[in-house]
Amino acid sequence: MTEDSPTARLFLALWPDQRVREALAHGREAWTWPAGVAWMPPQMLHLTLHFIGPVAVQRLPQLRPSLAVPFTPFSLRLDRPELWRHGIAVLRPEAPAPGLLDLHAALREALCRLALPTEERAFDPHVTLARRAGRALPPPATPPIDWRVEGYALAASMRDAPGDYRILQRYA
Repeated sequence: MTEDSPTARLFLALWPDQRVREALAHGREAWTWPAGVAWMPPQMLHLTLHFIGPVAVQRLPQLRPSLAVPFTPFSLRLDRPELWRHGIAVLRPEAPAPGLLDLHAALREALCRLALPTEERAFDPHVTLARRAGRALPPPATPPIDWRVEGYALAASMRDAPGDYRILQRYA
């Protein structure tokens, strides 16, 4: 999103605190990485709840309060390292927490009320650790990262700096 941009590429996400970001960054050390891997910077690590896509910037004042949904904090355990197609290295929960699924569903309803798009594919919660990691080897086991989720965020993907995100609103 730039000042002269009529649209912003929006998404809703869980944004980890400093302790969880450090644990995620530290956990990458157990992997075997190929040359040329593109690590996600620690401050950009997140778990996407809903990718919304391009939205007119003038809608942001209406969207911000309308995306506040009832929310109960929950614990999320990230304990499953995987290498996905197209060289995407992720860490995901073995089983999604019920609170995570409830939040995802509530936000889906809010997006529908706002006539905003929602993904058709099933929700597969994960944190992307790296891209261009096609020959990476995930560790056979990893110490779990326990994340106390206290809120979520509305964020924009920056066009002028791919992989860079700006948090527009935090919800607790």
